[in-house]
Amino acid sequence: MFGRKSTPLLACQILHRVPGRVRVGCGALQFLPDQAAEIEERLATSEGIVSARVTPITGNALIYYDVTRLTEGEVVELAESVIATYSLIAYKTQRQQESNLTVNERRIQEAPISEMLGRVAATSVTLLWIWIRRGAMAPPTSLLGRFLTFPALTTVSLAIPIFKSGFESLRSNLRPNADTLSATAILASLIGGRDVSALTIVWLADIAELLTAYTMDRTRRAIRDMLSVGEEHVWRIRSDGTEEKVRLEELRRGDRIMVHAGEKISVDGLVESGQAAVDQASITGEFMPMAKSAESEVFAGTVVKSGRIVIRAEKVGDQTAVARIVHLVEEAEHRKAPIQAYADKFSTQFIPLNFALAVLVYAITRSFTRALNMLIIDYSCGVRLSTATALSATMCNAARNRVLIKGGNYIELLAEADTLILDKTGTLTEGRPQVTSIVPLLPGTPLEQVIEYAAAAEETSTHPMAVAIQEKVRRTGRRVPGHSDTMVHVARGVETRVDGNRIRVGSRRFMQESGVDLHGSEEAVSKLVRRGENIMYVARDASLVGIVGVQDALRENMKKALNRLRNSGMDDIILLTGDVEQHAEIVATRMAMDRYRAEVLPEDKAETVLQLQSKGVRVVMVGDGVNDAPALAYADIGVAMGGTRTDITIAGDDPLMIPAVINLAGKTMAVVRENFAVAIGVNSMGLVLASLGVLPVFWSAVLHNACTVAVVLNSSRLLFHDMNKGK
Repeated sequence: MFGRKSTPLLACQILHRVPGRVRVGCGALQFLPDQAAEIEERLATSEGIVSARVTPITGNALIYYDVTRLTEGEVVELAESVIATYSLIAYKTQRQQESNLTVNERRIQEAPISEMLGRVAATSVTLLWIWIRRGAMAPPTSLLGRFLTFPALTTVSLAIPIFKSGFESLRSNLRPNADTLSATAILASLIGGRDVSALTIVWLADIAELLTAYTMDRTRRAIRDMLSVGEEHVWRIRSDGTEEKVRLEELRRGDRIMVHAGEKISVDGLVESGQAAVDQASITGEFMPMAKSAESEVFAGTVVKSGRIVIRAEKVGDQTAVARIVHLVEEAEHRKAPIQAYADKFSTQFIPLNFALAVLVYAITRSFTRALNMLIIDYSCGVRLSTATALSATMCNAARNRVLIKGGNYIELLAEADTLILDKTGTLTEGRPQVTSIVPLLPGTPLEQVIEYAAAAEETSTHPMAVAIQEKVRRTGRRVPGHSDTMVHVARGVETRVDGNRIRVGSRRFMQESGVDLHGSEEAVSKLVRRGENIMYVARDASLVGIVGVQDALRENMKKALNRLRNSGMDDIILLTGDVEQHAEIVATRMAMDRYRAEVLPEDKAETVLQLQSKGVRVVMVGDGVNDAPALAYADIGVAMGGTRTDITIAGDDPLMIPAVINLAGKTMAVVRENFAVAIGVNSMGLVLASLGVLPVFWSAVLHNACTVAVVLNSSRLLFHDMNKGK
């Protein structure tokens, strides 16, 4: 019931392989039977594909390919790209099928908190008035009179949303929902002259819904605070060139604003004039401020560290990148956790059972009271509301601690995860490397020329190691030689031309692929590697000019974080890095990791993730959000330190938040299980006692709704869970 595994709808994984043939599984194919032939044709006509056969029933595609032109990983990537073009159809079909299994429930999180507080206050005052006047009011004798008492009128007026929702569910798909059950119980109580019982049902139900809505509201506010642009006013430039201070909501597309050093940018747009260094870590994950000048793109929520710029607004308000991230999280209805979907289906299946029990009990006992109790006591409210509250409370708590979880589904996936993959640069390490060694290897080549060549090739790169070289040149007062455009070879190196010579800077593999003679460099390289330095080779044409040693300090507390992950049940911890074998081994040994792979390309990391998933493991990938993008996308949960383009984002630099958020996810699922057990146990006991005539109608209402309030309160505890204790 709780351990079911799920994969993202559009993610493909290899189910079976032989050379030249691979069977790929993708959940989306089950929802695309009408598009199967078209998908087959698009796959079969793709370069390197021999033939393809799609089977929607099993969600599989059998693909034959040319092994000399494509790898398995490229086939999977191709399949995903083709299927992704039908994503909208697949999602709509999936939601339609799910809606046939579940029922339409009121979206209580949309109701204003003030309105719900007013409802609870009105009901509480009425119940207090009844208690004060107990014994002074004569019971009504007519059926109409039973609906005209003060408690009955209060009940009917407050239960209008319940009546509407219950009727609409029956009218739209002929399936009762929780409100149908509640409405029936309220009406039956009023008809039977039990107006206090009816009012009690409304009162306790409103308290449970208020707690749930409050938790969801706290979550929205916490996420907005985390990603807020942080500025209430901006400096808008008038047509005459003067500046005026206006409120952020007054900005319109096309407006020009001035942003000074230390201020947050409040819009997405293009720089019109000026120069500035902008910290974009909140959006892109890049730790180094980026230089911005005319025509550069900037994002809301980023910070101008130095300089000042004039920006022409392209997107404002809810259209900005930050706002879209907030909306993405708020719309978590489309990314329900499997346990939440199960709770909804569980509730749906048991609602008709209550009606059936009511009929059966009345047929056997001829007792209207006992039959009414079968409608008052149900499993739906407690299970559904407590699950939604638990997931929302967890997202809120995480957001307060600068961890953004973009959907309840990722909480359950985190709790199930058993394999952790980590990148090295910017993840295990601080991502702020420094040049520690420069070794000339070509006779007659001075040390300064080695670093100048390296700086020329790396001048336009934002990779942390490139930034280290640029910083070294800047600090030593050297100049960067004039050079041609730079050509980037992903995960290998870069090349440019200086004074007609081809300058290459990069890895050993890059040098070997480029035909550079590395003879005589082994001793110097070995010495630097033993010191834990990363090696960057610098070549001029086919000659090795020298090597540059760059060292990036390991993140403080990373070893402690991995130890805690191991203690919490993470079975397999793997290092994937583009670094050389020797350095990867040093880091993996120092961090006590299970295994490592060195000198891997971004696509190799993604392939590793797919291979692990094909064995049925749950994979958490922690990376820097740049070179690791493919692997982060393929992983069950992608976690980035500083970026916001993954499933889970840790905004700070503290690696201890990784085990903290995983422990929080585990605690959340434990609370959900507790709530299921309590809701099912207490309500089952209530149904048995009520059917035997032991439990009066009033106390049945109290028992059921008090149980609902209790499990929602239990879920709300997650709001106050101290994540720092899990660090």
